[in-house]
Amino acid sequence: MVAWVIDSPHMVGNQPLTETSTTARHPVGTIVQGHDADGTLGGGEFIYLKGVASTVVGSIVNYNTTAYQTALGYIGENRPSGMGVAMAANTAGLFGWYQISGLAVAAKSSAVSFAAGAAVAVGSSSGLAVATLSGQELQGCVVAVVASAAAGRTSVTLMLNRVRQQGRVS
Repeated sequence: MVAWVIDSPHMVGNQPLTETSTTARHPVGTIVQGHDADGTLGGGEFIYLKGVASTVVGSIVNYNTTAYQTALGYIGENRPSGMGVAMAANTAGLFGWYQISGLAVAAKSSAVSFAAGAAVAVGSSSGLAVATLSGQELQGCVVAVVASAAAGRTSVTLMLNRVRQQGRVS
């Protein structure tokens, strides 16, 4: 597991990036910078949000900017929304961090493979990375490292840049 550390100096008494909380320890919508203490994935940005049932580490979620509530997968074809990758199993009623920029490790099915540089979509309600689909493509997101389809291979490294779900295409 990657050891992420918050860099933002104003975050005294912060909730660690890879932990959940039953109470909001920061205002939802707070964005911080952090880095991978191991040096493997570099730096990134993270947003503090409220979780949803069935979230696992690496789930791809969408979130709204009014209640900062997450939902697994996308919100409907051709409807842009903010997207993030869960840093912990922030299930229903829990609060935690979601990565929105930098190299992130996202969940995928072991049957799915990706080429480096490939576009990515998200399963309709699974929160798993899937092959690109019209109206469901993640903008500001590409596969950083080849991810093969093999038993036990259930993650893919993505390069995130304030990811949004694809909006209207016609």
